[in-house]
Amino acid sequence: MKSTFRFTPLFVALAATMSGAAFADDAPATNNQDGFIAGSSLTLDLKNYYFNHDRHDGKQDSKEWGQGFIGIFQSGFTEGTVGFGVDLNAMLGLKLDGGGGSGGSSILPTTASTKPDNLYGDAPDSFSSAGGAVKMRAFNTIVRAGDLFLNNPVIAGGSTRMLPMTFRGFEATNTSIDHLTLDAGQVSFDKLFNQSGNGRIGTYYGALPDGKESKHMDWAGGTYTGLPGVTTSLYASQLKDIWNQYYYDLDYTWALNDLVSLNPGFHYYHTQDSGQALLGPIDNNTFSLHLGVTVGHQTVTASMQKVNGNTPFDYIQDGDSIFLDNSQQYSDFNAPGEKSWKLQYAYDFVGWGLPGLTSAVSYTRGTMDLTKATQNPESGYSYYSADGKDAKHWERDVDLKYVVQEGPAKNLGVRLRWATNRGGDGYKAVDHNADEYRVIVDYPINIF
Repeated sequence: MKSTFRFTPLFVALAATMSGAAFADDAPATNNQDGFIAGSSLTLDLKNYYFNHDRHDGKQDSKEWGQGFIGIFQSGFTEGTVGFGVDLNAMLGLKLDGGGGSGGSSILPTTASTKPDNLYGDAPDSFSSAGGAVKMRAFNTIVRAGDLFLNNPVIAGGSTRMLPMTFRGFEATNTSIDHLTLDAGQVSFDKLFNQSGNGRIGTYYGALPDGKESKHMDWAGGTYTGLPGVTTSLYASQLKDIWNQYYYDLDYTWALNDLVSLNPGFHYYHTQDSGQALLGPIDNNTFSLHLGVTVGHQTVTASMQKVNGNTPFDYIQDGDSIFLDNSQQYSDFNAPGEKSWKLQYAYDFVGWGLPGLTSAVSYTRGTMDLTKATQNPESGYSYYSADGKDAKHWERDVDLKYVVQEGPAKNLGVRLRWATNRGGDGYKAVDHNADEYRVIVDYPINIF
């Protein structure tokens, strides 16, 4: 029987926890001493991004190059027990190369096209957006309403493209209890990486029926760091008329001595359809386990991941809210029933006297029986190959990054990323034979 999870009581309970902690007799009052102006900051992030998606299946390649400008102003709070402030952002993306037959990499906008050799149309020379949020702080609680930068396991915009993603709604966070951060909110719209405007919130892999959409997403959760070396989180969310999703993780770093440490960890998601079930029946349990061993400046990590369900593990459209170990640069290894493993080696070149230079290489392999995947045409997940009984694919990733440590160019970062994905004939869910190259130059400037 389908669960009838109701989000409102959970949200009210979390709000009660926040208010109860905030108004306890011994709770410290927030006096907002920084002030609206004195506590303000302005940053400008210059991000130059080259994205080359090289397909080997006879499909159109995507090669785009752009320059992004991200300005963020955050005020302090007005003085008093209850303080008010604003957060403002402005973004501009410039096309340096791309479109006209090579678009669709996701860093530049796409336009309608009727030409078979130009599926994504011609990207505009520039695109921009601006937004803001009002905020209030009192008794260790901050409430923001407007355009938000979010990053938690059930809704995360991330910054893996030229411009970051934002959501429109409200969020409340509370830190009344030591080492515990509580978080709750609701959003109805999002602005994708390569868009100027907002659209209704949706999912990454699901195809909603024509004329149907989710009205909003609610979430509540918290993260606790009160035990030495331990971080743990628990979240619940509801994407209206699509799913209820729950998340739990546990991560532990155990230092054996000054040279060697162990890092075991666990991530778990449970997703189940709710309301009108616009994407059809969903009953999905997905988890990943990892163990990292650090010796000096090098770390070897092994991880395993499993999707239990006839639909893929899905998450918010174009976001980064997939806190799983085998979610890689190109593939998430999240197909229906997929099991995968990964081996990764990372090295920090501070051991060679080169602080700021880091690297990582990894290999991930997944297998699945796609004949068991949902194939109902009315389902939003009916695009998997029905003949993929022994479907499999693998991915190889290389990541090299350098951040300037001092001088006039301090914090300037240069990052090179390369991914290769190859799949068997039964693996048709994505472009299964592709190479992806990214060159990212990122220069954050603290103006004040």
